[in-house]
Amino acid sequence: MTADAGAHPIVAVAEGRDQHAAAVLRAGVGEAPDVDAMPAELDGRLLSSADLRPTDAVLLDRDDPDLTIEMELTGSELDYQWGINGRAMDDPDPFQIEEGQTVRIVFRNASTMWHPMHLHGHTFALDETGARKDTVIVRPDESIAVTFSADNPGQWMVHCHNTYHLEAGMAGVVSYVR
Repeated sequence: MTADAGAHPIVAVAEGRDQHAAAVLRAGVGEAPDVDAMPAELDGRLLSSADLRPTDAVLLDRDDPDLTIEMELTGSELDYQWGINGRAMDDPDPFQIEEGQTVRIVFRNASTMWHPMHLHGHTFALDETGARKDTVIVRPDESIAVTFSADNPGQWMVHCHNTYHLEAGMAGVVSYVR
């Protein structure tokens, strides 16, 4: 990153809330921006996954899956115990897939918190739009289906990208078997 001399606002907007966090990047001398400074770029409409469409060059196959895996995102901020299908990440029972399969994962959020779910080793297509991603936000009481090609054998972690939820158990393993 290259910053011009001066003081620059760094602002992050909380998605779905009327709140933001701010900091100042100081590169040399300059007057600090107003504490409530909001860059004009943040005044626009936030895109959702429903707004995204893949180009033909990155389109993934979303044919009928050979296997559907249900992943219920469970837990509560009250006791801060998180899991997938009620199991914490230390549970040794992996989600088993086979190389060459078309696999659909249905993330169903049974909690009151947002969960950005990430699958290592693969990109997937959002079933709703075909948009290609490796992380998808699953809002409270919502479900999102994603489909991927099982073309990278190994054992791959699937987890919430909110590190506090990951560390408290919201993770599992997708494991290739023969």
